[in-house]
Amino acid sequence: MSEEIQEKMQADRQRILDARSKGMGATIKTYVNLSGPGWLQSAITLGGGSLAGSLYLGILGGYEMMWLQPLMMVFGIVMLSAISYVALSSGEKPFESLNQHVSPVLGWGWAIATLMANLVWAMPQFSLGTAALQQNLGILPGRGGEFAMSLFLFGFSAVVVSLYVKGGAAYRFFDLLLKGMVGVVVLSFFAVVFVMALKGGGLPWGDILVGFIPNPGLLFHPASSLQAFVDGSAAPDYWRETVVAAQRDRMVAAAATAVGINMTFLLPYSMLKRGWNRDFRGLAVFDLSTGLFLPFLVATSCVVIAAASQFHARPEPGLIGIHQPGAAIEVPAKLRSAYEGNLLRMLEATGKGAVADLNERDKAAVFAGLPETDRILAATMIERDAFALANSLETLAGKGIAQYVFGIGVVGMAISTIIILMLINGFVVCEMMGLKMEGMVYRIACLLPGISGALGALFLWSTKAKFYLAVPTSKFGMVLLPIAYIAFFCLMNNRKLLGDAMPRGGSRIVWNVLMGIGVALAVIGAAVSILSDSSRIPGTAVQVKHVVLGLVVALVALGFGVKATGAKR
Repeated sequence: MSEEIQEKMQADRQRILDARSKGMGATIKTYVNLSGPGWLQSAITLGGGSLAGSLYLGILGGYEMMWLQPLMMVFGIVMLSAISYVALSSGEKPFESLNQHVSPVLGWGWAIATLMANLVWAMPQFSLGTAALQQNLGILPGRGGEFAMSLFLFGFSAVVVSLYVKGGAAYRFFDLLLKGMVGVVVLSFFAVVFVMALKGGGLPWGDILVGFIPNPGLLFHPASSLQAFVDGSAAPDYWRETVVAAQRDRMVAAAATAVGINMTFLLPYSMLKRGWNRDFRGLAVFDLSTGLFLPFLVATSCVVIAAASQFHARPEPGLIGIHQPGAAIEVPAKLRSAYEGNLLRMLEATGKGAVADLNERDKAAVFAGLPETDRILAATMIERDAFALANSLETLAGKGIAQYVFGIGVVGMAISTIIILMLINGFVVCEMMGLKMEGMVYRIACLLPGISGALGALFLWSTKAKFYLAVPTSKFGMVLLPIAYIAFFCLMNNRKLLGDAMPRGGSRIVWNVLMGIGVALAVIGAAVSILSDSSRIPGTAVQVKHVVLGLVVALVALGFGVKATGAKR
């Protein structure tokens, strides 16, 4: 630890102790001034994954799924708080603690999964940021503009990361800048909902508030607002299964993006880098509650509200009547193709697959003859993106305002996530190599996700290569998350590691109950994610889930077979 960091840590520690002696108000004020790592967590979780998860929850479940992401974040914060408690109490880096007290297999698996996630998931952030700059903000459209935007995103993120590396005044400016970026994201989406509340008949706030009441039954039955359409369709069994499967997939995906595997690596190292110790444990919990939970709650809730109000059980104008004689409303070709594909799959599942072989005229006649409920469901099941949502809001806020406000929020999401992925990668690489988190190696390691993200977004992410990258990385990360949670659960109860800092009595019971729920939710999410996946490795008959399950069994077996090292490096 540098002398500068040591001096600042001692000064901050004294500020905390002085504030505690003055009461709760002074303590909270001091915590607000010293917060930081929680905002780093917020910057990475408010990325493309959370945006897509919120969007799809609103489209499929309407306001009935408002509860999911906040609930998963609450238990994610419980686990992150446990990780920070262990790190700050012991003063040890979690990678070392796992290797020494649990299993080096798990420690290395955790680090490798984080590294993979950093390099791969930077790609969609570059893709998302580039699309928002070009489509929403109208900057340099075209293929040449994609290269320019990728270069801009990389350069800007690299400059911001360099502030973190330099320390001192630059480090403090980095903190303020990142908090400002998170604030821009939250305010942008809040502004969207604010405008919706004032125009177009307002919003059903009663339904929205009820939507925050947990309803796990949505894993097994359609949202109530879709149930009537399912019951009135010509193929209720098909639509019920299809809608529930889609809801389940989106719920698991949204839950997985609340706290990712790389977030568990970032938090303890960002705290230890600041010189925090056991006197900062209260600040750590406060920082996560305010810097992570509140921005995440507001931003994701606003996106769910916007998507639900614009798309849930509300087909694109003209879409369900597009095959009727005299249809006058023009529908985008992409939406029409997706809509017709949904109808064809329904007909095939109900024994009418020959429709696909008909000419366009006869096929249109068959589609037109289907009950309206089937056509509404087929239109509802179309996947929309953030740009479709921005377009739909133009009637409420005006074309310029909707595109710019929404676009700024999306760009902020992409850039802040890229920055944090770069920081995490520096931590991971240096930790795996046993090096201090400074110097040339650290700087180069920080740049790697920017390089892979920029090049990947330009040449890989929109091609078939996306499968080979995204599928194994997301599955590996999702599977390892509950295993990592279990490991941190064990560390939290390890007397040898924590010594007199290990929670006792009622405090220990509360910690274990909350962590147990967090572990259970992560296990359920991983199981559903794996078992519901029917994809195959391209060119083979091998299902991805069988490969993943095999890796899980091997990892668990190795974890039990290879004992902890018991000694520090």
